[in-house]
Amino acid sequence: MHDIVAQLQQTASMNGLVRLGICDAEPFADVRVEMNRRKAGGEAGRLRFTYTDPEVATDIRRTFPWANRLVVGAITYLPAAGNPGPLRANYGRVARFATLDHYQALRGALESVRDVLRVAGNQAEVLIDDSRLVDRAAAVRAGAAWWGKSTMALTPRYGPWTLLGSVVTDAELPVTSPMRRDCGTCVACIPACPTGALDQEGTIDATLCISYWAQMPGVIPVSIREAWGDRLYGCDDCLDACPPGWRWLARAPFGAGRVDLLEALAIPDDDLLNAYAHFYTPRNDPAYLRRNALVALGHSGSPEAIPVLAGYLAVNRAMLRLHAAWALGWMGGAEAEAALERAVLSEADPTVRSEIQVAIQASAGGPG
Repeated sequence: MHDIVAQLQQTASMNGLVRLGICDAEPFADVRVEMNRRKAGGEAGRLRFTYTDPEVATDIRRTFPWANRLVVGAITYLPAAGNPGPLRANYGRVARFATLDHYQALRGALESVRDVLRVAGNQAEVLIDDSRLVDRAAAVRAGAAWWGKSTMALTPRYGPWTLLGSVVTDAELPVTSPMRRDCGTCVACIPACPTGALDQEGTIDATLCISYWAQMPGVIPVSIREAWGDRLYGCDDCLDACPPGWRWLARAPFGAGRVDLLEALAIPDDDLLNAYAHFYTPRNDPAYLRRNALVALGHSGSPEAIPVLAGYLAVNRAMLRLHAAWALGWMGGAEAEAALERAVLSEADPTVRSEIQVAIQASAGGPG
């Protein structure tokens, strides 16, 4: 088996994995307890994915009864994902993990690892971004990462700037030891969170997380909109603040991860979904990408954005009218106020009308 492990490590390195570890397939009982606690306490919000069934997500043998080991790999998406740089008028930010479909490289690498195991006569299946496995827990047990106080899995040299995946196998491979490493006294990520979603205990309230709301259906709470900034999708603030990743982050070139919000709000639905097919969009409904773009434009828009936002006050979807009204109120000024005053006269939805009335008051006070 040691020969196979050496071959796995060589294959991983040749295909771009920056960490490889192996752990047993026993249930992650402590993680299951924490997930159920968060569900019961409301901190998980409406999260699905691994939270849909923590019993399955924390016990790989529920899905693969033959599992003996998890071979865990990590790949970094920097410097390729770049750095969005400072605020640009009418442009939004995309979190670095989503600037491209960076999971493609991870999948290709783990498929090569899987093939080594299959050629040796073992069963093996790749699991990437899969609801049947809490991949961070597997990475920590396999010694590929350690738990950060941001709840991210952190790796030496690359910090939080990695994507994780596993190969489940029946091979009786020797396991690697977990890291004897943690964040120590560092709490840099906690005050960096723009909504206070992180606490000193290393847990997160998903209902306060911008990344959570960027992928949730429905109306974004006002407090989250106010902290949203120019984000279209995701939030990197706790990652940016993480010292283990600073040197690697410094290699990222400026300019990537910026989206023309006016263009995104103008193109047809199919084109919008195709442009961001690698995003998780609730119900595959482009209205949620437009919703995010409207909020981002409220924070980053120039006078050129006001007619676009005003146009969204007349669309059929009440959710979009509501967020467009908020964005105009947040931008403020006479032109925004005039657009809102016109819209309130014909608005039939009481919730949207109330939002417009609040926005009129806000716009009268100037930029948010």
